Amino acid sequence: MDNLYRVLLRPVITEKATLLKEEGKYVFEVSRGSRKREIGKAVEKAFRVKVKSVNIVNLHGEMIRRGRVKVKTSPRKKAIVTLMPGEKVEFFEGI
Repeated sequence: MDNLYRVLLRPVITEKATLLKEEGKYVFEVSRGSRKREIGKAVEKAFRVKVKSVNIVNLHGEMIRRGRVKVKTSPRKKAIVTLMPGEKVEFFEGI
């Protein structure tokens, strides 16, 4: 996957992701077929930073209730990107 817009889908902004930001780690939802190197290159190209490491978390779909109906959510993939010391993503600042 060469196109970074196909690799990085959206940033994950949760309480836990905000705490990780203080350690220089940023969380993104990524496409299910992307690999660690592709994710690292996409983050470096999109935000002009140096990536130290990438960790991936596969989230399986879970059953939730919509009234009387049970629905399965779609599976997702998250990437926790650790940046080199001194680097930060300006997009997340102020959140």
